[in-house]
Amino acid sequence: MCGIVGYVGKQSAVPIVMKGLAKLEYRGYDSAGMAVWQKGDLKIEKTAGRLDRLEDKLKQNPINGTVGMGQTRWATHGRPSDANAHPHLDSEEKIAVIHNGIIENYMELKEMLQKEGHEFHSQTDTEVIPHLLEKYYEGDIEKALRKVLHIIEGSYALVVMHEDEPEKIVGARKDSPLIAGLGKGENFIASDIPAILEYTREIIVLNHGEMVTITEDDVTVTDLEGRRIEKDVYPVTWNAEAAEKSGYPHFMLKEIHEQPRAIKDTLAGRIEKGKTDIVLDEIEFSADYLKKLKKIYIVACGTAFHAAMVGKYLIEHFTRIPVEVDIASEFRYRDPIVDDPEDYLMIVVSQSGETADTLGSLREMNRKDVRIMAITNVIGSSVAREADDVLLTRAGPEIAVASTKAYTTQLVAFYMTAIKMGQIIGRLDNNETRDLIDALLDLPLLAQKVIDANENKIEKMAKRYSSKDDIFFIGRHLDYALALEGALKLKEISYIHAEAYAAGELKHGTLALIEKGVPVFAIATQPDIYAKMISNVQEVKAREATIIGLGTEGDQEIDKHSDETIHIAKTQKYFTTVLAVIPLQLFSYYAALERDCDVDKPRNLAKSVTVE
Repeated sequence: MCGIVGYVGKQSAVPIVMKGLAKLEYRGYDSAGMAVWQKGDLKIEKTAGRLDRLEDKLKQNPINGTVGMGQTRWATHGRPSDANAHPHLDSEEKIAVIHNGIIENYMELKEMLQKEGHEFHSQTDTEVIPHLLEKYYEGDIEKALRKVLHIIEGSYALVVMHEDEPEKIVGARKDSPLIAGLGKGENFIASDIPAILEYTREIIVLNHGEMVTITEDDVTVTDLEGRRIEKDVYPVTWNAEAAEKSGYPHFMLKEIHEQPRAIKDTLAGRIEKGKTDIVLDEIEFSADYLKKLKKIYIVACGTAFHAAMVGKYLIEHFTRIPVEVDIASEFRYRDPIVDDPEDYLMIVVSQSGETADTLGSLREMNRKDVRIMAITNVIGSSVAREADDVLLTRAGPEIAVASTKAYTTQLVAFYMTAIKMGQIIGRLDNNETRDLIDALLDLPLLAQKVIDANENKIEKMAKRYSSKDDIFFIGRHLDYALALEGALKLKEISYIHAEAYAAGELKHGTLALIEKGVPVFAIATQPDIYAKMISNVQEVKAREATIIGLGTEGDQEIDKHSDETIHIAKTQKYFTTVLAVIPLQLFSYYAALERDCDVDKPRNLAKSVTVE
């Protein structure tokens, strides 16, 4: 999820592109770069770090031209560095490419190009594109790009410049967003509206599988076969702040809706339909190593801790290796027992990769020579640098304090890790693995289905319950971990007192809190303990609580015991959490909205907890 801006006109391109990138820096801020056509040459400037570092470099080495493009990057392949920053160039340094997305088959393309003599200078997937363009270029950059788009697999928003065709910028879109802006004697291209809102409010939105060519006087949209497409011009009526949220009133709601895309990106290039292998290039566990493990520690904070609880259940199920989950702020001070470090593995989970207590726990186990695996959303973060193995989630920047898409992608990371370990250790055969992989690939579509089917209903439901002082969440097994996350979301942004309990513990004191009219979310998605969960629901119902049931499609039993129900799409029982959390996120959001809370910035909380 990167920010892209391009300009063709009569004005100096650099300040326009830089202003646009500043508007999009929330989309990516680990590196930045720019390409400008200046007096017959393609000039490139790029650097690791935030946008101000690129600005400093441009002051030291000024570039001036009326055609240019730039990017703020959120890394998915290759750590943040000058070499990995975009734009990327071909061998002759005549073609510049900026890319947002993931090229899934880049390794095989890279190997093919290397055999043909192409040299690569970065660790990115993107760099194959300018080399492919060089390979197919015959005087027409648009034709060359069409050939390349038929070869690459994955998602992309691409913008391309060629030194020999200086009057144009060419773009293409599949999955990742890309728009064109219409001006007078100038035109624009960008990944999001706020980048160009200062200069135009007339926008063309590209659809999947469309290309665009912008020149000073024209914007032309075609399909991948070169056929011209007539596009409607969209007049922007939003203000700049709303545009940054792509029309959503808050970043949190936007990020809830981005979850199908984030899940798909996290899976991309790692699994394929009908295949029996999960490709986690970042992690190399041998069967001998896994079989020798006495214990796996998983350590995290807050929402990441709830993802870790799900990870515990799945890793133990698929590997039969004991797993212990702990809150990082407690773990780092308990002097964990490690006799032979080769008998232990630690998995740390942190969206930002900078969480102080998680880092402290990592360093404590590093001192004991224990192998560390990290699940994080930020490549180049402290956690990523200091761990032995890193599994990167691809949620993109998450702006709202309350974590949504970072959590669901952490779950997906644990799903893949647990299955991969189970396969390596020999507890999963190819047929079982294939079925699990196929179910994983269905999750993005099912997540979208959950949003579409439930949002309006949940918005009305949240209005009815937003005035309550207490709301409880109960569940068993994976649903207990989910209940904890649902309660956390509700209290952190709506300030309603919310608690989660393991449903089997109700008779051990919790029932004392249940009285007439108290809302209780009863989560029942796990078939193995379903009957026991229904018994717990009946216990709560007998105390005249209001039951909000959360079950899967086709489950009519939960309806009988609930005052109202939410149904999620059916999937493998191991993967329900990633779908079932979405209604709970939406409920929290709309309850907070009804209570007039600051949804994106709840009181007393920060996005990254970088101090104890």
